[in-house]
Amino acid sequence: MPRSYITTTLPYVNAKPHIGFALEIVQADVLARYHRAKGDEVIFNTGTDEHGQKIYEKAIAEGKEPQAYVDEYAAKFDALREALNLSYTHFIRTTDAHHVAAAQEFWRRCFENGDIYKDRYQVKYCVGCELEKTDSELDNGHCPVHPNLELEARDENNYFFRFSKYQQPLLDLYTARPDFVMPDFRLQEIRNFVESGLKDFSISRQKNKMPWGVPVPDDDEQVMYVWFDALVNYISTLGWPKSDRDFETFWPGVQVAGKDNLRQQSAMWQAMLFSAGLPPSKQIFIHGFITSGGQKMSKSLGNVVDPFDEVSEFGTDAVRYYLLREIPSGDDGDFSRARMEERYSELANQLGNLVGRVAAMAEKYFDGALEVSTNDWRAREEQLAQAIKSYDFKRYFDIVFEVISEANELTDKKAPFKLVKEDEAAAKVVLSELADQIRFIGRALGPVLPHTSAEILRRYGTVVTADEPLFPRRDLSAS
Repeated sequence: MPRSYITTTLPYVNAKPHIGFALEIVQADVLARYHRAKGDEVIFNTGTDEHGQKIYEKAIAEGKEPQAYVDEYAAKFDALREALNLSYTHFIRTTDAHHVAAAQEFWRRCFENGDIYKDRYQVKYCVGCELEKTDSELDNGHCPVHPNLELEARDENNYFFRFSKYQQPLLDLYTARPDFVMPDFRLQEIRNFVESGLKDFSISRQKNKMPWGVPVPDDDEQVMYVWFDALVNYISTLGWPKSDRDFETFWPGVQVAGKDNLRQQSAMWQAMLFSAGLPPSKQIFIHGFITSGGQKMSKSLGNVVDPFDEVSEFGTDAVRYYLLREIPSGDDGDFSRARMEERYSELANQLGNLVGRVAAMAEKYFDGALEVSTNDWRAREEQLAQAIKSYDFKRYFDIVFEVISEANELTDKKAPFKLVKEDEAAAKVVLSELADQIRFIGRALGPVLPHTSAEILRRYGTVVTADEPLFPRRDLSAS
């Protein structure tokens, strides 16, 4: 049986879930559901990143023990499963005992390979990114991603990873596998970064300054740098380093990540895998950021979008639809209430009305008993497969909506509710054709709008049955 492994990054639990991570996990869910429907055995991994200075400081500020703090926030992220109708099979937490053990074993293997050494650490550090920053990466002396945070001057003795050793192996990887990072302009971006020269990076922190981390093996005074620890989750969730079926049969996998994770996922993690003697990832898909009403999301601006609120108002599948069709797959996109309303109306008017009126006519005129149509959908299915392969979720919907448009045009042109009065047999043929189109639409929507798909296929079974609207008319005055 073919096997597929898909994983998101692990969101950092210093705040509740936001719409940007909702985009990432819905994209990963589409991949998992698509491959599962094709007959693959699928592992779909997500979870929470729970160590590091940001979390330690937030817990202390709220008067909580760090473990109690991360327990609370991990539950908030796990609640996305129901809100967004997610199908993940694994939820890894970096405070899990088996992950801690795996991170320590990974450290030992890199150390034994001569790639970990101790040195003085003097840098400008962005706590928001949990990354050191060079002057060329700064904007007016601030991190462009976290401009409201002051950079910290770090000066301590830490362990370092020999990132510089893996410059050529990384470049060779990118050359040998031109689709290793998607979309292609992100591959070029990371290639440029690596070609400019790699500096070894710090992979530990002094425990007396920042105790919330995985203990460094054989050194009680140091804890692991959060990125080194967290990246290991992609294999610890599969049972590594034990002789475990999941790791042996599912690694390497596909990683879905935001553009602010490009360096960590496609260079740092790959170099770490090389050092530990493990295969590199299969592929990395990088998505962009979501702005809100044309502005960067910010708590101070009050424009942060809560996915739970949107689901409560519009429903799960409408939110999934917006994220997948409105936000460009590999680039930045915007979330606005007005556009959300438009996308909901699109679903209601184009898809919902089609499904409802054809079912109503089939039930009224033929008791739902239509002929079995034998259309060949292989060309469309191949188009859908190519859209998935290229991570073009908008294109996937465009293909489905081409069929929706064709069905609506056929309904308007043939007008079965009129035709049945003149030629009952001809009307039945038209409705049977429409039912076949709608069944294809239902199957195709399985990975992207799973609830809607299930409802369509339920209503368009052996006997077609009418039911409540798929997307009820909204009371805009209550918004």
